[in-house]
Amino acid sequence: MADMKSQKIAVLATDGFEQAELVEPVKALRETGATVHVISPKAGEIQGMKHDQKGDKTKVDLELSNAKAADYDGLVLPGGVANPDTLRIDEKAIAFIRAFVQAGKPIAAVCHGPWTLIEAQAVKGKKMTSWPSLKTDLKNAGAEWVDQEVVVDGNLVTSRKPDDLPAFNREFIKLLSAHGREMRKAS
Repeated sequence: MADMKSQKIAVLATDGFEQAELVEPVKALRETGATVHVISPKAGEIQGMKHDQKGDKTKVDLELSNAKAADYDGLVLPGGVANPDTLRIDEKAIAFIRAFVQAGKPIAAVCHGPWTLIEAQAVKGKKMTSWPSLKTDLKNAGAEWVDQEVVVDGNLVTSRKPDDLPAFNREFIKLLSAHGREMRKAS
C-alpha cells in the first residue's frame, strides 16, 4: 500500500456519529500510512454513539470552516442518525461534500452517511447501499438501492452498518490506491 502514504483523507462528522463507523475507517486508513483528519463544523471534540447509547468523544483535527476539499484525496462519511441529519442541513458541510463529488474524488459513506450525499446531489444514477431506512430516500433521489455488504460504483463506496466495516474499509482503500495511481499518471 505504498500508494497510500501520500494520501490525505477527510472524515466529515459531528455529534451523534456511530462510533465504529468513524473509528474503524480512521484506524484502517492510518494503518496504510494515509494522513487522516477528522473534520467537523465545531472545534474540540465530537460525541460518538454506540447505537442509541453515548460512546466515546473523538478529537476534531480541523474545523470545517478551515478545511478545503482540494487539500484531500478522499472523503469518509460515517453514519449514526444524528450526525448526517445535522450535516445535511449545514450548507458548508454540503458544499465540502459537493466539492469532492465534482472533483471525482473517492467518497465512502456508511449506514446513514448517504443522507448527506442526497443533499449534495451525488446519488442520481448511482448503485448504492445504506442502512435500510434510507432505501426510499435514496431511490427518490435517483439512486439504485441494493441490500449488499458493500457497493462500489465509480468513485463511491457505500455500506449498510458497522458489521460491514471490514469490507467497506477494504474497498475504500483499494479505490483510493487506484485513484492515487491514476492521479500520478495524469500529472
